[in-house]
Amino acid sequence: MTRHPYASLPDHCFWRQAIAERPPAEIDPVISAKFQLRPNDRVATAGSCFAQHIARYLRQSGFNYFVAETAHPLVPEHLADQFGYGVFSARFGNIYTSRQLLQLLRRAYGLFAPVEDVWRRDDGRLIDPYRPRIQPQGFASAAEYRTDRRQHFAAVRRMVEAMDVFVFTLGLTEGWASREDGAAFPLCPGVAGGAFDPDRHVFLNLRAAEVVTDMRQAFDFIRARNRHVRFIVTVSPVPLIATAENRSVLVSTTYSKAALRVACEELSAGHDDVAYFPSYEIITGNYARSRYFAGDLRSVTEEGVAHVMRLFLAHYTKADASSSDVSEVAPRDNSAAEAVVQLAVMKKVVEVICDEESLTR
Repeated sequence: MTRHPYASLPDHCFWRQAIAERPPAEIDPVISAKFQLRPNDRVATAGSCFAQHIARYLRQSGFNYFVAETAHPLVPEHLADQFGYGVFSARFGNIYTSRQLLQLLRRAYGLFAPVEDVWRRDDGRLIDPYRPRIQPQGFASAAEYRTDRRQHFAAVRRMVEAMDVFVFTLGLTEGWASREDGAAFPLCPGVAGGAFDPDRHVFLNLRAAEVVTDMRQAFDFIRARNRHVRFIVTVSPVPLIATAENRSVLVSTTYSKAALRVACEELSAGHDDVAYFPSYEIITGNYARSRYFAGDLRSVTEEGVAHVMRLFLAHYTKADASSSDVSEVAPRDNSAAEAVVQLAVMKKVVEVICDEESLTR
């Protein structure tokens, strides 16, 4: 009998061997990594709420998590978190969509200036429309606002030009934009500042092809200023908290995640410097039987995050022979990665700063 192509495939290609007959904690859909993170690599993160977990584990495992915009040394850590310092690599808050990322890069380099530039509260304090929650009480004056924004854009430029690896977590396809110039907002105007005006603001729900176009332009923009950078793209497993489409939020969530997953495949296929990491599949896979979601069926539990990061560290980190202390921070195999993860595990649901929570009612 003629042997068919499936006869010689490895176990990870088959559902029974790779998924059904394995304990949930041992499921590993990564298989191999395109490249390795060295302990001295400057790793920058941005994106949706889930991106914060990668930053946290990298810090705790001794890797060089790159923060280009830091708080004053005398500011307590909990207060710095409230003001968006160290949550991501710069103080940009959640970047949920590909359109937001591309816009941020262009603004930081002076290539785009939105018409809708600032929101004024009733008490006179100012809100940044594109970072509406990074200053909890708003800015006291236009001068303070402009100074902070200049510092922020300078930090974004430092991040772009100095980072070695950029990890970006895509979270949403839905968003709101200005009808005047297409400026993309992280939240619908009126939710955390400003006032919604249907004549000025329009709802967008990006197609997979639009996400690919945005991200390719963003990556090319970064490559033009940093020719050594490598990219890791992920999809947030967190469902939409609300949808502006006239349909079930479950259907909108399914579309959004499917479109983002397709986009990541297009971005990573055939590009040695762009890798896809399957955090979405690890958390949402039916093998987990929803155990990686909390009671709200939306928040990811620490057990789920630990599974994701155990595999991330096992596959994407490698000790550098030239480093004398790297064995203490860089796992060489799954058992070492497990030990690193166990240091970070907490007995509660993961807490992250998520702008989208403002939509809860």
